[in-house]
Amino acid sequence: MKLKKSLGQNLLIDKNIIEKITSLEKLNNQTVLEIGPGSGNLTNKIFEENPKKIFLIEKDQRFYKIINEKFKFKENFEIVDDDILKFNLDNFAFKNVIVFGNLPYNISTQILAKFISVKKWPPFYKKIIFMFQKEVAERIVAKSNTTNFSRISILTNYRLDIIENFNVSKNCFFPRPNVESKIIVFAPKLNYNYKIKSIKNLEKITNMFFSNRRKMVNKVFAKIFKDHKYVAEKLNIKLESRPQELSCNDYFKITEFFEKLN
Repeated sequence: MKLKKSLGQNLLIDKNIIEKITSLEKLNNQTVLEIGPGSGNLTNKIFEENPKKIFLIEKDQRFYKIINEKFKFKENFEIVDDDILKFNLDNFAFKNVIVFGNLPYNISTQILAKFISVKKWPPFYKKIIFMFQKEVAERIVAKSNTTNFSRISILTNYRLDIIENFNVSKNCFFPRPNVESKIIVFAPKLNYNYKIKSIKNLEKITNMFFSNRRKMVNKVFAKIFKDHKYVAEKLNIKLESRPQELSCNDYFKITEFFEKLN
């Protein structure tokens, strides 16, 4: 079967890495959601750990049929033929879910953002274990004042703790991709220092700043706030800074103040 480049299909085939991924969490009697199981290599190992329930979301009809056939005698198994970006996570029926995903590289940050943006918090999941292209993963885990610091670093930091991350060689996949990969393990934050009413506002604010990441934040501040110099002083923001020089907390403060005025 020919894999589809358009869907970013690179199947994880290395048994040692599959075992390492499934050993990151105790899966016995747990509910598991797997995104894009493909041919079911990871799914098979998850079943060996005796979960209470496995829920799969697979967009490719060919893999949907293969998985259905492969696990049709399993009672605790359910698969839906759907696109994760269109799937309604807010109505997901299970709680304390462990989420796995060897994500298509071209939409991996969109998928992560979807999980970050669920309406109900704490969310339905207790852990997320996602595979990313290494360069993308380094943006996710990046600290402020570094080249890789970006919008996704800030959004992730607001709602998720990064528990663990490790590299995965390109040789662990078929077909072999051109890039290295990285696994990141996330857990939802249960306590916040900042109370942002809508994460959509954090997305909006960070988008405005990082659309001009090489320029000083002064101009963007002036677009957001009428008395921008007063607001910057109140929030202890240096207007001559570049977007990547502000901290995550700075962006949380800015968003919080923006919401108070709107």
